[in-house]
Amino acid sequence: MNGITLTLRVLHHGEKHLTRHLTAVAERHHAEHEVHHVALDLADWSRTHVQRLADTAGHYDLDLGERAHRRLPHLLSTLTERTSEAVAHRPEPGLLLLRDLRELHLAATENSLHWEMLAQAAQATKNDGLLALVSACHPETLRQMRWTNTMIKNLAPQILSTPLVSTPLLSTPSLSTPPASS
Repeated sequence: MNGITLTLRVLHHGEKHLTRHLTAVAERHHAEHEVHHVALDLADWSRTHVQRLADTAGHYDLDLGERAHRRLPHLLSTLTERTSEAVAHRPEPGLLLLRDLRELHLAATENSLHWEMLAQAAQATKNDGLLALVSACHPETLRQMRWTNTMIKNLAPQILSTPLVSTPLLSTPSLSTPPASS
């Protein structure tokens, strides 16, 4: 095993992780239509990257195991849809969405660094096949990063500057408010 095979293995794992995380975010934020649909599209890109990495790994006598999973048609149950819609009407989902976007951005950034390392290795070894793989996949990873960054820039001001509203069950009585008399 050399550095290229190690990087292929790590990137394969990273793209699988990003696929799962994008799909989970799409499901969790189903009521946010743009997030839901774009995250599923971006997950398809990472799924394709996983497949292409597995195919390329064969040229290095590297078995990356299972093929990329295909997205099964609408596995969302009515319960999941209603839960995500209910969550969308509470103030906390905005913070959850920002956290999810941050984690997606960091995962895409890590993958981008691995694509860049493969590109440099492909150029150094004059490996046209590896360079073609990187040239096809890395720009999509960069677009995943741009999407998460743009979403964070657009959503953060409103979400972070809106006061959190506590629910009656979770709020504690104020010390300045006298207890109600019977």
